[in-house]
Amino acid sequence: MSTEHYALPSKDRFKGRTAVVTGASSGIGRATAVRLAAEGAAVACLDVVEQGLKETVESIVSSGGTAVAYHCDVTDEAGVIDTVAQVGSALGRPSVLCNVAGIGAFSHTAEMPLDLWQRILAVNLTGTFLMARSVLPQMLEAKDGSIVNVASNAGLMGAPWSAAYCASKGGVVLFTKALAVEYAGRGVRVNAVAPGGVDTPLVSNFSVPEGGDAKLLHRIMSRMGFSTPAQIAAAIAFIGSDESGYTTGAVLSVDGGLTA
Repeated sequence: MSTEHYALPSKDRFKGRTAVVTGASSGIGRATAVRLAAEGAAVACLDVVEQGLKETVESIVSSGGTAVAYHCDVTDEAGVIDTVAQVGSALGRPSVLCNVAGIGAFSHTAEMPLDLWQRILAVNLTGTFLMARSVLPQMLEAKDGSIVNVASNAGLMGAPWSAAYCASKGGVVLFTKALAVEYAGRGVRVNAVAPGGVDTPLVSNFSVPEGGDAKLLHRIMSRMGFSTPAQIAAAIAFIGSDESGYTTGAVLSVDGGLTA
């Protein structure tokens, strides 16, 4: 059976909602922004890659959707706070946040530069925290909010040459659960989607490092191959919508059975 039949957007699922999507210039972020806009959301598209952001917004607007581009580095505390304020003024109070921005690279841990370790954790984990912290007051005041963090199968299992990436995504998983417990019953749900291999530009950063045993790749490669960004976006849209209204603290694996 073709997966296309159960990945179709619902035009009204996010009608009247303002959604914030980080990492929106390409890959899963772009697919998520496009998906939520197709389902009725006004989408704030955040990234540091301006050309990609422009293309994402143009794609949404040309299809009849509403989207605005914001240059935002999720590791910059002041920039995040300012951007969220701008979104509220231009599009309305954010009620959906999708933390998609992420980076990674393979590296022998014994040879990993400290600045690479710090950068991966800053974007993947600290950026997720800063974005969530900035939208939470408005969501809590309105008793209406859904946060979806993009984790990874690498946050649920060990992966070779990925100590920083695994640590950051494992942190995202537990950060998600901690927020879910803290805010359960207060109108804010917090969940995560954990993809496996996805056909995005990020994949090019994950090449076997010199001297690495390529056999180890079998541990992190599904026999189903890579997913598409659209398939991950469909999962994000579902768990972020009211259809998942009783779901919080969940980690939805979309990884071709890697963590089964």
